Amino acid sequence: MNFYIIIPAHNEEDYIGKTLQSLVEQTLLPKQVVVVNDNSTDKTQSIVEKYALNYEWISLVNTQSSEAHLPGSKIINAFYKGLKTLDNAYDVICKFDADLIFPKHYLEVISSHFKTNEKLGMASGFCYIEKDGTWVLENLTNKDHIRGALKAYRKECFKQIGQLKSSMGWDTVDELLAKYHDWEILTDETLHVKHLKPTGQSYNKASKYLQGEAMYKMRYGFWITLISALKLAYKKGSLSLFRDYMNGFFKAKSNKVEFLVSKEKGKFIRSLRWKGILEKFI
Repeated sequence: MNFYIIIPAHNEEDYIGKTLQSLVEQTLLPKQVVVVNDNSTDKTQSIVEKYALNYEWISLVNTQSSEAHLPGSKIINAFYKGLKTLDNAYDVICKFDADLIFPKHYLEVISSHFKTNEKLGMASGFCYIEKDGTWVLENLTNKDHIRGALKAYRKECFKQIGQLKSSMGWDTVDELLAKYHDWEILTDETLHVKHLKPTGQSYNKASKYLQGEAMYKMRYGFWITLISALKLAYKKGSLSLFRDYMNGFFKAKSNKVEFLVSKEKGKFIRSLRWKGILEKFI
């Protein structure tokens, strides 16, 4: 299978070389890797250029956006800058973070999953972070959720869901829309990916309200947002985040922020979310 990989990168000089090295050592090499250098002021560009000189399937795109590291829009806008440089000859399109180290057989195993199951729309391994010298699961979400750091989409699924939304919550709504279109999602617990920079480490203060806004935009409604906000704040070990998430939700509602999905898809999403919540209590 042909894998195309897009890696948005902003000031990733400490990590991007390790990510690219793990990709050039894959047992199944990607056909194209595009690193989108988004307004970096460090050595990110020069590091990528060295790899691009040695591997013809690695390329660099330079772009400029805000220096603020807001989750969602900045990353996805950079992703689209990279996507524009690619042709349509891929089987799987990936959005990877610039601070990951993949096991050598990662793409080969993901490819095998896609080949085995024609209804598989998205697949990934799991992110692990280093704590006290040991690599442990970065346990921020349910194990059936594919983290935004390492998304891989079958081409047909990627196109059917309308590609990626330029908004916080893009890495949740993509799965919900995939399920709406009857695609399956798989996470492989045997694939341990080292995540060198824990999620949210570089987000600025303005981003704390965006999670609640995203829940509003996905048409969760009040009660599902309440439950989801409590759960996420608990997993992040900061109950003050619960207040921020709910404030984000109510601000979005008050400002009548545009939804990411239609009413019909919102109804499906709420039904799916309630089913998942109730299953945990039965």
